[in-house]
This record gives sequence, C-alpha cells and structure tokens, in this order.
Amino acid sequence: MSNVRSICVYCGSSNRVPDPLKNSARRFGQMLGERGLQLVYGGGRVGLMGITADAALAAGSEVVGIIPAHIQELEVEHTGLTELHVVDSMHTRKRMMFERSDAFVVLPGGLGTLDETFEIITWKQLGLHDKPIVLVDEDGYWQPLLGLIDHMIGQGFARSEHLGLFRVVDGIESVFDALEMAPEPVIEPQAKWM
Repeated sequence: MSNVRSICVYCGSSNRVPDPLKNSARRFGQMLGERGLQLVYGGGRVGLMGITADAALAAGSEVVGIIPAHIQELEVEHTGLTELHVVDSMHTRKRMMFERSDAFVVLPGGLGTLDETFEIITWKQLGLHDKPIVLVDEDGYWQPLLGLIDHMIGQGFARSEHLGLFRVVDGIESVFDALEMAPEPVIEPQAKWM
C-alpha cells in the first residue's frame, strides 16, 4: 500500500441506516486520518458520506469532495472540506474521483453506490486501470450483490477470474490489510469476450 496516498470512498448518503454502519463509516474516517491518507468522495454532508468525511477531517486527513452542481443546489454539500469541487455532471464527478484516487473502498450504500462500484470494477475489467478496489461487507451487507455476481458467472455473463478484480472484507478493520496485498494480475480486456 506504499503507493496509496489517496482513497476514494463510495458509500450511501442516507441517514436512515443502522447505527453499526454509521459507526463503521466513522471508524474508517478515523483510520484514514491515523494513516495520513487523503479521502476523496462525493462531497456530501449527509449519510455515511458525511460521517466518513467528518471523522477523517477530525483525525487530520485532507478531504476532497467532488459534487455536481445539481446536487449542490439541494444544499447537501459539505462546506468544511479541504477542497470542494463543484462540477457540471455526474460523469465529470466520477472521472475526477477516479483521477484523484489511488484506491477505492466501497462501504454500504444504495443505487448511486452501486453505479459507482460497477463502473470502477468494469473499468478495471476493461484494462483502464489497475487500482485496488475493496468492498466492505459490514454485517453481510454486500452478500446479495456477491450472490448476483456468482449468478452472472454461473450463467456465463462473467468469468470466475473477474472476482479477482476486487477484494471483499468483512469489516473496516480489514480494509488496509486488503490494500497491502499484492494486486491481482490485470485481466486482458479481450478475455472478457472469450
């Protein structure tokens, strides 16, 4: 993980989630600060996004938020960040988050989190990057998603090798160990279609 200085976190913006998930987000932000790592995220002040950002800031991390103007207009942007970039679209947001990050950590979230997660995994599958991706399966949150991916493999729409595009950990405390592990070999894009 020596080359990981900036971690992009994908997670939910809802406040209506179980307290253990909020506590994990808070702990993850603290751990980023303890390690002197920068947080890159979607720029919101609500839900797990806001909890993670606040904890990272309190622990001494630089926190970079990237938020589209149409979301900022809803007054959900975090105004106390190290940097806040207001961009023109979701596409620009996701591109900037990718460019500013050395690794990706996925906490529990909703449809937006799934969108970002599948995009970054797909980009890796296509050979567009080789950055580490870690899904945090806190309290088994991602088990239905992992079951769906197994189903895709069973039906021939994905290959078992694609499971190596990301790592799954049971909780926050295991994230940095997963980032330390040697990256899986890059799957050549043409293997997707064979």
